[in-house]
Amino acid sequence: MTPAGKLKAAEARRRFENLVAQPDAAIDLAHAALLVAAEEKPETDVEHYRARLFELGLAARAYVAARSWQPIDAFNEFVFRELGFAGNQGSYYDPRNSLLSYVIDERRGIPITLSLVYIELGRRAGIEVDGVGFPGHFVVRARADSARGTETQLVDPFNRRTIDEDDCQQLLDGLYGGQIALMQEHLRAATNREILARILRNLKAVYAQTNRHRRALAAVDRVIVLDPEARDERRDRGALLAQLGRYGEALSELETYLARAASDADAVREQLKKIRAQMSMLN
Repeated sequence: MTPAGKLKAAEARRRFENLVAQPDAAIDLAHAALLVAAEEKPETDVEHYRARLFELGLAARAYVAARSWQPIDAFNEFVFRELGFAGNQGSYYDPRNSLLSYVIDERRGIPITLSLVYIELGRRAGIEVDGVGFPGHFVVRARADSARGTETQLVDPFNRRTIDEDDCQQLLDGLYGGQIALMQEHLRAATNREILARILRNLKAVYAQTNRHRRALAAVDRVIVLDPEARDERRDRGALLAQLGRYGEALSELETYLARAASDADAVREQLKKIRAQMSMLN
């Protein structure tokens, strides 16, 4: 990243921190997600993409208004058929799938970012939409009034379809081998902070798997901004600092994590031994 790019990335971080310092309900979800993208890609024009979402939302509102007898079906048709948003099946682990700007441009993404687009356009179209932080596969719940009364649907934006609780149980079965029964907790509405943290955790995972430790650390740091009590993120932050050779900071982070009754204490103690050994070799 160029010096100018680093300055722009730092400004995006500062704006992100200010935005998410507000009460959860006051956080502008799309704006915050675009600031995540702007830190990753400093050339991102945040205001351009905010305006683009507004324009698409107005088009969605007009489309739904002309088909008011089935508002959610009409909205799904607009998002998935007219606009062409779909899951990026071929390049699922491309980190750009976590960047809202890229998803708006390419009409491709992963469940969480496609759900975010659905939420933002739905709100502008008069559809009430909640994100649902389902394990392993983010979905949404859409509600709208029609001539038939209030309609509610679970929607899977990645696979461009409506789903029901049987489908959700099948998703759980695929993750947990049939050992976990669907509970209402699995279907609760996600907060704005939870949605943003999930986007950042996806980025962290992709970067960590490709040994892009600096970028993974930047993702972790923003999760901690959202949730200072995220203990597992503190552990991961310590591990990433060690990978970057910042051993003193790594020790401090992992020792603090260990002091909070870590369930993986033995593994962390071993990690601390290795870090201390590496530090002794530098002396």
